[in-house]
Amino acid sequence: MSQNKQLLVLLLWTAIALMLRFANLDSKPLWTDEFSTLVFSLGNSFRDVPIDRPIDLPTLLKPLQFRAGAGIADVLNHLLLESNHPPVYFMLAHWWMRLFAPTQDSLVWIGRSLPALLGAISVPAIYFLGKFAFNSRLVGQCAAAMMAVSPYGIYLAQEARHYTLGILLVIASLFCLTLAAKKLVQRAPMPVWAVLLWIVVNCLGIASHYFFVLTLGAETIALIVVIWQEFNQKLPASNESHPNIWQSQILWRLLAVAIGTVAGGLVWVPIFLSNKYGSELTNWLVSGDRTFVDLINPIVQALAGWITIVSLLPVESPNLAVVAGSAIGMTIFLLWALPLLPNALKTSLKTPKTHLGTVIFGGFVLGAIFQFFSFAYILGIDLTRGPRYNFVYFPGAILLLGATLAVISNTPTVKSQWFNLPDVEIAGKKAVVVILVMGFLSGVTVNSNLGYRKYYKPDFLVPTIREVSKVPVLIATTQKTHVEIGELMGIGLEWERRKKEEGSSATDYLTDVTDVSPREEVRGKKEEVRGKKEEVKAFDSPRFLLVKQRRDAPEIVTGILDRTLSQLERPLDLWLVNFRTPVNLAEQKCQIESRQLPGVDGYEYQIYHCSS
Repeated sequence: MSQNKQLLVLLLWTAIALMLRFANLDSKPLWTDEFSTLVFSLGNSFRDVPIDRPIDLPTLLKPLQFRAGAGIADVLNHLLLESNHPPVYFMLAHWWMRLFAPTQDSLVWIGRSLPALLGAISVPAIYFLGKFAFNSRLVGQCAAAMMAVSPYGIYLAQEARHYTLGILLVIASLFCLTLAAKKLVQRAPMPVWAVLLWIVVNCLGIASHYFFVLTLGAETIALIVVIWQEFNQKLPASNESHPNIWQSQILWRLLAVAIGTVAGGLVWVPIFLSNKYGSELTNWLVSGDRTFVDLINPIVQALAGWITIVSLLPVESPNLAVVAGSAIGMTIFLLWALPLLPNALKTSLKTPKTHLGTVIFGGFVLGAIFQFFSFAYILGIDLTRGPRYNFVYFPGAILLLGATLAVISNTPTVKSQWFNLPDVEIAGKKAVVVILVMGFLSGVTVNSNLGYRKYYKPDFLVPTIREVSKVPVLIATTQKTHVEIGELMGIGLEWERRKKEEGSSATDYLTDVTDVSPREEVRGKKEEVRGKKEEVKAFDSPRFLLVKQRRDAPEIVTGILDRTLSQLERPLDLWLVNFRTPVNLAEQKCQIESRQLPGVDGYEYQIYHCSS
């Protein structure tokens, strides 16, 4: 294939990546971590939300307002004091926000568009890395195609978070790793520019996400594997004039990379250790009592994450028939596809042109997995609970898939067989097409919110509130960190959206009745119109209460709630949402809702009807 055709094919994969990542970009509700990104990127603070007293909807959503006067200093000040993340992505997102000056209506799309764009850029980036590492344009094209349609990649790209920036930095660091391995095999030192580039990329990676350290650990393991094979003469040396790598500058320059990276990473240690929110924001990763379930969870969760790199049909659809059909379809696909991959990987490992690339990225991915399981089973920190953390080795997995797909594509006929079952034969190129089509359908699943759905579902809770409560509403929660503020902001944004829809609907209805209906029909529908206006008015009056969590003094929490209820007009419906302190509201004349209402992911709630 000519270079121009190669470029056109790469542009096709990039266009598909853009389409899948930007489709329905703002249709899914924000979740708590995305609120953190938006608030800090705007240069705002969660501390602007009052605690221990009732507030209205505009006050709750004030930190989401764009301020032209906010600068990078505000971003750094609020982020490093209130969160446990390093600042590079938030600084980049701040410049992005200033470029577009988002309104409340455009905030979600603008906040998510930067990660979506970075996710699409990873497609050409992975192509050039695959081409360089495996000395094969076909491997680069297969890796680019897989990156474009991967449901896992689309899931990360459609969140207002820093993971797609992390993926680009992982790709850049892997380029330097590959160059180092190639120079090592050639018995030649890395160029000075490559040493400096590697240090800068690694430092930026750590300053974008602390878990980038796991990428560096996996790279170290991969490099050790390459050096070990060098000593065992399993990798051919192309420069016999320098037979002893210890007598050259090779390892000294690798040592310079290590020292520079460690120095750049140590800058963040005091900041990370001094952050009082660090343990509170990450304690959900700590394993439980080491029961049987705790022991198998990391394996099951890791397998689920690996599968979604390639395949994820609508298994989270509300329709049970769709769920069942999707599960059957994915099972059939995996039973057919999985046997194809190991044989193709072995062929890539045995082929001289692709051997080194397979060793590098095989060692890299296995090294990362080893670290994840070590954290889970030795330190009791289960990183597999957050599929998003797989970003630290996701590009390596895509490159291995690209190498295997390239082998399959070059094979006239491939066979898929489990044990002694009848084998399934198919042309190699057709097999690759089937795998990519499954990836594309899975990508559509994700951007349609039928896979990797948000854990927090305010779009389910708000309609429930609307249906149950016909009087003013107070929504109360206990607050430890900005996570709980984000939970209420999710409700607030959804409430605001529906309020606008209801107001627009009522206005349109009144206009239609006045313009089209006869005078007597207008009078006949007067009560119906009044009813709609009253519904909009009731829906327009939420109040929110964040009570500081005091585990050692629950009486203070309940006292603040009692005081607030005594100050508000009755009748009133009190919605306790993720309220972590027991309450007794009998003295406030508040009766708990007797009906069994549907559960909502991310929000545990109780309803009390408070009479006058």
